Amino acid sequence: GLEPALAAELRTLGATGIRELKRAVAFDGDTRMLYRANYELRTALRVLVPVHSFPAYNERSLYAGIREIDWSEFMRVDDTLAVDAVTQGEVFRHSQYAGLLTKDAIVDQFRDRYNRRPSVNTAAPTLLVNVHINGTRCDVSIDASGDSLHKRGYRRDTVEAPLNEVLAAGMLLLSEWNGRGAFVDPMCGSGTLPVEAAMIATHTPPQHKRAGFGFFRWVNFERKLWEQVKKEAEAKIQPFEFPILASDKDSRARNATSINVMSAGLEEVIRVEKMPFEKLLPPVETGTLITNPPYDERLKIEDIAAFYQSIGDRLKQAWSGWDAWLISSNRDALKSVGLRPSRRITLFNGPLECSFQKFDLYEGTRRS
Repeated sequence: GLEPALAAELRTLGATGIRELKRAVAFDGDTRMLYRANYELRTALRVLVPVHSFPAYNERSLYAGIREIDWSEFMRVDDTLAVDAVTQGEVFRHSQYAGLLTKDAIVDQFRDRYNRRPSVNTAAPTLLVNVHINGTRCDVSIDASGDSLHKRGYRRDTVEAPLNEVLAAGMLLLSEWNGRGAFVDPMCGSGTLPVEAAMIATHTPPQHKRAGFGFFRWVNFERKLWEQVKKEAEAKIQPFEFPILASDKDSRARNATSINVMSAGLEEVIRVEKMPFEKLLPPVETGTLITNPPYDERLKIEDIAAFYQSIGDRLKQAWSGWDAWLISSNRDALKSVGLRPSRRITLFNGPLECSFQKFDLYEGTRRS
């Protein structure tokens, strides 16, 4: 559900040839763009560089197709590798087996050429190879990111069911808030939405706390270019004049949020409070409220319905003039809010299909 947001980010960076795919966005760019994409994109999980595509009808053709690639262009025999394989269709049903065949083809090529073979390192490989097989089409890429880009490096504490950083950033960008005006999350959990909001508002690169990327270990890594890209991105950081408020009724959540806010270096931008939503007041007259309320299917539906009804009541009573967004996998509970959404966007929170809904809050009736 974040493909449009990611495509918009890439256009802002200056990427070309942008194509929205299913759960992916393809684009064209040079090495500088590759480094910028990893450092500055908020809604990407990984940046993959395509290497080769070929038909794979069976084990033999998969092995042969992988060996067609000259792997010495990407790694040395003393380097390490890991393979991440995803398979769909009837030909290759087991992704682990496809990954094993890929690994064998790569190390056999080195062994035949140098009489030695690279080692496997699944924790921090020199080269992370991505293999995607859909039917008989095999796409081979190298992973420029290393660890998933949702691992920003600022999360030091957490509570149950934290919101993924990439999803949080995508929700903010899809809401079209984009750092213009006040922002509130009244059920902040471990503070992911407020932290991502503050980074958007201050133009802070999402990976400014990250120690490294996969491309750091590549044989063609250009350190001077990387340092220039990083310096240029951080030169855009600016102050923010509107309030950003993170609130939660739970002390554990408040403490986790405070720790993560300080870890991100945003304690001067985000105010953290312990307050139940039914007592929380807007810090200013207008702004954007986005929150991820509990929607645990283990709770009784009567409790969830009453809880969501109380959210709607509070929004109508105290938050007139604001735009409110709620995300939930419990669509029946969302109906209990008692407000008609002006927008609905389908997003996935892990395996859960969720509805991200906008509510325009105003006094009286819509007509008046």
